[in-house]
Amino acid sequence: MRGRLFLLVGAALAAFAGSALAQGIPQRVEVRTIPAPPQPGAIPLWPGVAPGSEGATQVEHWNYLIDGVAVRNVTKPTLTPYLPAKDKATGAAVIVAPGGAYMLLSMEWEGEKVAQWLADHGIAAFVLKYRLDPTPDDDQETLKVLGARFGAAARAGADKAPPISQPLALDDAQQALRLVRSRAAEWGVDPKRVGLMGFSAGAMTTLGATLRNAPDARPDFIAPIYGPMNTVSPPADPPPMFTAIANDDPLFGNTDYGLVQAWRKAGGKVEMHVYEKGDHGFGLHKRGTTSDLWIDQFYAWMAARGLLKPAA
Repeated sequence: MRGRLFLLVGAALAAFAGSALAQGIPQRVEVRTIPAPPQPGAIPLWPGVAPGSEGATQVEHWNYLIDGVAVRNVTKPTLTPYLPAKDKATGAAVIVAPGGAYMLLSMEWEGEKVAQWLADHGIAAFVLKYRLDPTPDDDQETLKVLGARFGAAARAGADKAPPISQPLALDDAQQALRLVRSRAAEWGVDPKRVGLMGFSAGAMTTLGATLRNAPDARPDFIAPIYGPMNTVSPPADPPPMFTAIANDDPLFGNTDYGLVQAWRKAGGKVEMHVYEKGDHGFGLHKRGTTSDLWIDQFYAWMAARGLLKPAA
């Protein structure tokens, strides 16, 4: 069950890494507080206090959950660049938004490892540590609250709007787009090839920021990965979308793919991959299923769209 997001509904416990709705409820969850890891190159997203967090009192807290590093109680959002070698750089950029139900961020498997893969393949990547809902200081109490949230999301059903949201996260995603474009020349990025990718709640953040359709913070392409598939009202001329989900995803797998239908109806271009198996939260974990191929398929999609050609 390595790397899955356990939805401990019966015990009202959860931890980042897999799903108990499909696999049964584990009896023990490994969770421990760890020192904040070094974050070399992390850039404050906003000058001074992030707007909307002026009265925040929670303290950022890092955990090791089952097999990955996560952070919670984020009030000081950052963007961490992972830049490709100059001889590999394509000029394309992807801002990566980890998931975690707006209560934590899977900084390792849906952040750092994804960004490093992209950089190794010539794509400038930027891990977004965005703002979250506050959680208790005590780790076990946080697991209980997290379990309750995932249980509620599962009960809501894939045909309904997600029961959670975080407007400050959308603000942070938009600011990240502005920041990358403002420093595009420094980072070897084409400001017209800057995309958003997100996982689970990060996919919600990706979509939410896109739907705001702010002229100065509009992504050139998006990649919501195992996020909600319910119908939305796309902006005019929606950006190209790559999306991937598993049929056995207990949160969002039982769906009519209204998101894709709405995007296409609005004139948007979509590449959708629906895997037979993969559960929720497959990220860069290898599961021995076709969901393991998603990031290679994303790269192939970018290449086919001409997003990987270095600027002339």
